[in-house]
Amino acid sequence: MKRQHIGIVACSAEGAALCYRTICLEGARMLGPYEHPEISMHAAPLAEYVERIDRGDWMAVAELMLRSANKLAQIGADFLITPDNTIHRALEDVKKRSPLPWLHIAEVVADCAAERGFRRLGITGTRYLVESDLYPRVLSGRGLQYARPTTAEREEIHRIIMDELVGGIFKPEAVAYFQRAIARMKDEGCDAVVLGCTEIPLIVNDDNSPLPTLDSTRLLARAALRRAVEPLAVTT
Repeated sequence: MKRQHIGIVACSAEGAALCYRTICLEGARMLGPYEHPEISMHAAPLAEYVERIDRGDWMAVAELMLRSANKLAQIGADFLITPDNTIHRALEDVKKRSPLPWLHIAEVVADCAAERGFRRLGITGTRYLVESDLYPRVLSGRGLQYARPTTAEREEIHRIIMDELVGGIFKPEAVAYFQRAIARMKDEGCDAVVLGCTEIPLIVNDDNSPLPTLDSTRLLARAALRRAVEPLAVTT
């Protein structure tokens, strides 16, 4: 069966790079040395996304995503992913006009959580994501409960992501802050934590987290890899 061509609509460099690298490395483990499905990526400047997000213009965010989607369709991609949780807030508008189908990062994460038997998830990510209904809506649809960081935690996590992680800056102090926030959500009854910004897995993982992690970046990459290799086994 012909492998499908994966199109990556990139937003931040670090998240997109981790997603791309995961597909390539895990593709080789699945398919044989040096093997992976065809992958193409398009990235509008992150500054263009941030400007639109800061003013709450999600339709303008959708237009940026569609610009990438159309370019990827023109060069032969079969389906699309975006390794950025925040801009999934615009995905429903995008899908109405998209030339290609998409995988949804929150749905991939929620499916994994349900399969692993987790019941209450802590949600981490940018302020734009954590204060939205994107994850709560998807998790609730699968019978899963959730908890959010406190207001103060949201602000500091947002600052770490936007001022440090997206620029490839990784500090021990940031790791320690995430650990404290995750530990507090554990005390509130969470049994796993969603790493709901695609850069968070660069500093937080199962080895240093107080809770089992749901790595949205790698989970999305693996879902894309499965779809590309076994297109009939994954629904659109």
